Amino acid sequence: MREAPVLPAPVLQVNGLVKHFPVTRGVVRRKLVGLVRAVEDVSFEIARGETLALVGESGCGKSTTGRLVLRLMDPTAGSVRFKGEEIAGLDKQTLRRMRRHMQIIFQDPYASLNPRMTVGEILAEPLNVHEIGDPPSRAARVRELLQVVGLLPEHASRYPHQFSGGQRQRIGIARALAVNPDLIVCDEPVSALDVSIQAQIVNLLQDLQRRFGLSYLFIAHDLAVVKHISDRVAVMYLGKLVEIADKTTLYARPLHPYTQALLSAIPRPDPTTHIDRIMLSGDVPSPFNPPSGCRFHTRCQHAVARCKTEEPTLRDAGAGHRVACHLFETLPKPAIAAEAVRVDGKFTERLAAFERAKAARG
Repeated sequence: MREAPVLPAPVLQVNGLVKHFPVTRGVVRRKLVGLVRAVEDVSFEIARGETLALVGESGCGKSTTGRLVLRLMDPTAGSVRFKGEEIAGLDKQTLRRMRRHMQIIFQDPYASLNPRMTVGEILAEPLNVHEIGDPPSRAARVRELLQVVGLLPEHASRYPHQFSGGQRQRIGIARALAVNPDLIVCDEPVSALDVSIQAQIVNLLQDLQRRFGLSYLFIAHDLAVVKHISDRVAVMYLGKLVEIADKTTLYARPLHPYTQALLSAIPRPDPTTHIDRIMLSGDVPSPFNPPSGCRFHTRCQHAVARCKTEEPTLRDAGAGHRVACHLFETLPKPAIAAEAVRVDGKFTERLAAFERAKAARG
């Protein structure tokens, strides 16, 4: 009898992650009046070479989750294990050594680069902090990084204001790659860029992932970009995961009403195509006072009395597809899968056009 293959351990394991921000009142005597529940009981894994996309509306806790993973802020509760080691209780020196293997690409390519440092100084700074190499080898590494992300070695002497938004984001990617990380948190890395530049950056991220075996936690709003770059997708609403599945399954068979609404809202590239949008009523509730039961029930057209009192847990829907909904087995499935594929095809066309133009330039 053949033994089952031993699967490699995940690069990142997040279990029951919680982050509450205290809200106080008063100037002299600070009185605690409540908590902002930004992240609540979030769990997921990322394998080596895998991209997990984290999607949801603004303010749902995506970026906070990314910062908790890197321990740029301390969690209120929960576990974050990187390469099998718990990072929540590490001292500063040990955490600094581990951070060499965990990096981040920020959303704003204009605010994330120090305007008083040259590009060469920006890229050499991680090497200096982690004491990697000597000055000549660091200079060589800077030149190599610039070439890897599609820039020229002579750009090392320039300042960030001398570059376009897309070029700045390439510099941010090069800085993240400087110390040879295993995991990169991509915090909406293309949302501030033009559509044509988005295709170039996404293509670059995929090339780098294949070349260096990187794992990505990809935080984004654009579901067309997510469909193209991700292996799995986790949908977040008001601090909690409501659905997680591989991208093909999620786009073809979304089970949670919130996921269905997100996919129905994807802009249509063909104005003659009609599809019924799922219109959500009301506004997103405040994380300071989230609704009881299912947090989505105040905007869900399918909500019943049970949804208002009992909080759903992530349940297995088969083949690794998990959904936090009491009613997902009986909900009608909207006809949005074919249109989602069509939208992704348009983005793929943009990438193909970029590749053709790149080949024509030689």
